[in-house]
Amino acid sequence: MELRREVRPLWPFRLPLQGGADGVLRHRGGVLSRLLHYEGRPVVVRVAQTAPEAVLFGARADTREAAEHGLARMRFALGVDDDLRAFHARFRDDPLIGASVRRRLWLRIRRRPEPFEALAWAICEQLIEFERAAAIERRLVWRLGPRLVGGDGVALRDVPGADALAGVSPAFLQSLDLGGARARTLVRAAREVARRRIDLHGADHERGWQRLRAIPGIGSWTVEMLALYGQGRHDQVPAGDLGFLKLVGRQLSGGDPRVRAQECEVREFFKPYGEWSGLAAAHMMGGA
Repeated sequence: MELRREVRPLWPFRLPLQGGADGVLRHRGGVLSRLLHYEGRPVVVRVAQTAPEAVLFGARADTREAAEHGLARMRFALGVDDDLRAFHARFRDDPLIGASVRRRLWLRIRRRPEPFEALAWAICEQLIEFERAAAIERRLVWRLGPRLVGGDGVALRDVPGADALAGVSPAFLQSLDLGGARARTLVRAAREVARRRIDLHGADHERGWQRLRAIPGIGSWTVEMLALYGQGRHDQVPAGDLGFLKLVGRQLSGGDPRVRAQECEVREFFKPYGEWSGLAAAHMMGGA
């Protein structure tokens, strides 16, 4: 069956016109396409912005429940339902991000549809350059991700879920260029999620973070990436990100590009933005 929903965003919205580096989100003719899964069933979701104030979502699946799931997850990923009026009213005149807030009303955190995707990719991206990490992620999608060929002949792929990654060996992941320690971390995290010992969808995020931090190789940066990009937590900033270390270092040093801040200094720097710290950081990074 196919479901269609026209959504009227609560705040100015602009549909992204490009896919992601891992190749699972496709853009063609102004339409975004993504393959997702619900209890093992494939769901194809397509999104188009038909007017400045209207976004059309369509989901095709073999059950209504699966289609509804796909619609909900893509609405979450694109942030189309985010109401940013309070953020704009509070920070439109901020000396650091005010210009960006006024100019880019449409800016949102671009999330992953499923929180495990954000966790898995954060582990892949630990301590290496983004281009190399993206290449590893594409290999994982190609080798382990489910694949579906649509009626137009275009193949869509999904990110491998926790069940798939829980069943592979760290040695296999190392063959895809993932470092040994990170390969072991990814498999162990996948097993914890697959066995339901860690609930990434639950309302008690902090409890899940605490259990994740008990896994060797998962630190604050990985958890903050999960929180911001996989669980919709605007109050979290990936403070260990090299870009933020450099950006805040320049701010604190009066413009010296050689200075890098400490993680604690990054968190303290964005603390005044409170529950909007993650979005404020995105504005500051974009403005820089």
